[in-house]
Amino acid sequence: MQRSSIYLLLVSVVGLVTLGVVMLFSTSAYAQEAHGDIYYFVKKDAFWLVVGTIVCVAGALTDYHLWQRSWKIWFGASAFLLMLCFVPHIGMKINGSHRWVNLHLLVFQPSEFAKIAAVFFVAWWFSREETNPGKILHGFVIPIGVVMILIGLIAKEVDLGTAALIGATTLAICLVAGANWVLIAGLCGAGLAGLFGIAMLIPERAARMTTFMHPEADKLGKGLQQWQALIAFGSGGFDGLGLGNGRQKLLYLPYAHTDFIFPMIGEELGLRAT
Repeated sequence: MQRSSIYLLLVSVVGLVTLGVVMLFSTSAYAQEAHGDIYYFVKKDAFWLVVGTIVCVAGALTDYHLWQRSWKIWFGASAFLLMLCFVPHIGMKINGSHRWVNLHLLVFQPSEFAKIAAVFFVAWWFSREETNPGKILHGFVIPIGVVMILIGLIAKEVDLGTAALIGATTLAICLVAGANWVLIAGLCGAGLAGLFGIAMLIPERAARMTTFMHPEADKLGKGLQQWQALIAFGSGGFDGLGLGNGRQKLLYLPYAHTDFIFPMIGEELGLRAT
C-alpha cells in the first residue's frame, strides 16, 4: 500500500510538472520579460527543475535524523534571510511586498526556506521524549510561539498567503502529534479573523479582496487580472481553443505565464482539463 501511494504521488507530480512546462512554453513567449527569446522561461524553468530534482533525490537518500539535528541551522538561517528582505540594496520590493532578496548572482524568496525550517522545528519538538503534546505549554504555546517568529517576519513582508500556509501546516502537525484540538480550532478561527483584519488595513490587499468579489467594478484597474481571467475561462469553454491558440496571453492578461497561468490552461485546454 505504501509503495503504491509513492507511485501515485510520483505520477501526479510528473503529470503536473509536464503540464506546467507545456503551458509555460505556450504562454511565456509573449511575456515582455522574455526579451524576444521564446525559450527564455522554459530554459530557466528547466534549470531549476533539474536542481530541484537533484535536491529531492539527495533529501530522500539522506537519513532524516540529519534534518532533526540541524533544525537550529535552518531556523536561524531562515530568520536571518527574512530580515535581509528589509535591508536596502539587498531586499527587493515588488508590487508592494518585500519578499525577495537580491544577492546579485541569485534572487529568491527566503520564505521558501522558512517553510522547511518551520516543519523541521515542529517535527523535532514533538519527537522529543520530554515533550507532552497533551499539555498546553508543550503541545501548543511553545511550538506556536517559536514558529510565530518566522510568521511575523513573513507577514511584515506583506506575504499573508505564505504566513497563513506556514501557520496552517504548524497547526496540522500539532494536531497529528496529539495537541488539544479545541485550542487549535480556536486559534484557526482567530488567525483567519486576524488575517482578514490585517488585509483590510492594507490598502493594496483590501483592494484585491473587494475586486475579487466584484471585478467588473474596476475592469481596467485593480480588477483587470480577475476580469481578463474570467474572459479567458469563458472563451475557452469546455473544449478550449487548442494548445497555443489562447488570446489572453497576448499581453491582455498580466502575468499570464506565472500567477495567472491557470486561466490560460482553461482558455487553451478547456474546462475538462482544469
